Amino acid sequence: MLATLRRGARRPSPIVVGVTTPNEAAAPDPAVPDPAPMTPQQYGVGARFTLSVYDSDYVAIILGALAAADPSGLTLETNDISTFVAGAEQRVVAYVLDVVAGAARSGAHLSASILLSRGCPGELQCALPPGTAALAADPVSLEATGVRARAHWSLYPLLDAAASPDSAPADHMAPIYAAIERAKAEGVYSGSDHYATRLDGDLAAVLQTAANAWIGVGRRVQHVVTHLTVSVNSPSPIRD
Repeated sequence: MLATLRRGARRPSPIVVGVTTPNEAAAPDPAVPDPAPMTPQQYGVGARFTLSVYDSDYVAIILGALAAADPSGLTLETNDISTFVAGAEQRVVAYVLDVVAGAARSGAHLSASILLSRGCPGELQCALPPGTAALAADPVSLEATGVRARAHWSLYPLLDAAASPDSAPADHMAPIYAAIERAKAEGVYSGSDHYATRLDGDLAAVLQTAANAWIGVGRRVQHVVTHLTVSVNSPSPIRD
């Protein structure tokens, strides 16, 4: 049975329901400031290195080099295996340079194993979830030391399969090849060896090339690691 509206009766007012579109819902509130960018420590920027000196006076050389390097703005932890350094990229790499160069000026043959890491989701000093947006950093600039160094260098963009397509290159070798080309342009490329690229030049130039490749890839890839084995004052003949 159909209901009828009596003559003269008031029609009910329509009910208006507000609808929020997805774009409106996602629009940021201009009154709310963006969250502050992560600090290098929060992002897990740091280094771990081991200095090996082949001289009977190795203890004094190593401890003297560590004591002479400027630790300002850094977190340092040294144990029986290696030294951990955390802080901004420029300060971290400059500190490692100072320690290695200081020991090298003794004239003793030495080697240094240097690992630089940023954006590691498993790092102890931070708690980055996988897929965190890559944090850009300025390139480092290091003053020449007058110390010639040779190094085996490897670069590892640690891409996550779950990363969004626009956050990182699909081919992990592309940034590695680009970094090698930059090393050639900077004049420190010396050749390729098994599992590594060979660098040769002033210690500062060698570390700067490796560090800036690490930072450059890190503009698009969250977790990036680079590793160097550096040799200074070696008595072995060079056969490049």
